[in-house]
Amino acid sequence: SVSIFLIRKEILVTYIIQRLFIFFPMLLVISFLVYSGLELAPGDAVSHMISPELALSITAEQLEAMRESYGLNKNFITRYWIWLTSIVQGDMGYSMAGGVPISDIMAKTIPATLELSMVALIFSTIIGCSLGVLSALKRGSATDNSLTVAGMAGVSIPEFFFGLVAILLFAIELQWLPVGGRLLPSYETVWDRIPNIVLPSLVLALMMTAGAMRYARSSMLDVLAREFITTARSKGMPEWRVNIIHGFRVALTPVVVLIGFRLPLLIGGSTIIEQVYQWPGIGNMFIRSVRGSDYPLVMTISLMYVFVVLTASLIIDVLTALIDPSVRLGKE
Repeated sequence: SVSIFLIRKEILVTYIIQRLFIFFPMLLVISFLVYSGLELAPGDAVSHMISPELALSITAEQLEAMRESYGLNKNFITRYWIWLTSIVQGDMGYSMAGGVPISDIMAKTIPATLELSMVALIFSTIIGCSLGVLSALKRGSATDNSLTVAGMAGVSIPEFFFGLVAILLFAIELQWLPVGGRLLPSYETVWDRIPNIVLPSLVLALMMTAGAMRYARSSMLDVLAREFITTARSKGMPEWRVNIIHGFRVALTPVVVLIGFRLPLLIGGSTIIEQVYQWPGIGNMFIRSVRGSDYPLVMTISLMYVFVVLTASLIIDVLTALIDPSVRLGKE
């Protein structure tokens, strides 16, 4: 068994190295595609900076001078190469909208998104898996039917609808919680921010719980029908041990995949929820930068998002192999 473990460990390390060789070329290709998409979009950052009133009085020479100051007069390939070399050197550049260093913008928005997404991810995973296993163990009962209907409703109804209903009920009608935002000048401690995060995190967790519950239920039902579960029962093992120790561990594999693909949410954020609750996260900033054609900021956020997606994919494969030894990696 020790030799098998060493062989599998060696194969796992080789697989990770192979994936890393593909990782960076994929980053390069995707960043080029995103930059190309921005190039095809109408207008540029300068056209969004100028108000309609100012546009009537500004001359073509002045517009060209502004574009030259931002480097927008250079051809597409040159601008992409300048941006790429700067990123490789660790220089994110400056936002065209306000001239603020993009590193400062990211330092302010990423913690807000992490704060919101981590709370929602933890609660949705724990509650969703628990309800999914309960539904599978109570298959065909009123509990199972109720949870199934609730899960389908949670997946089907849009996030913004839940968000608006929660604002109308808890913020406007009952006035228990604030409408939105994250920080106010009067806040002095972390505890002061808790009322602001309750509504957006609960709405986001509600949507994520529905998906986790359906995955956990389906996976658990599949595992309970396998032969090794029947064998474990025939040996006289307690039912809880058969279901939790033997069943749930194997059923956890597709749930891990689902959770892993939600990891990009920690950087990309839930754009819809951040918009509804005016949460100053990375998703909200991304929408604003796209509307203003702020190319450097859009590219930086997009690159970070792609990086997290590819990293999450690698982590999922490794965790899946560790949880379920039957999973094959590479040429194993």
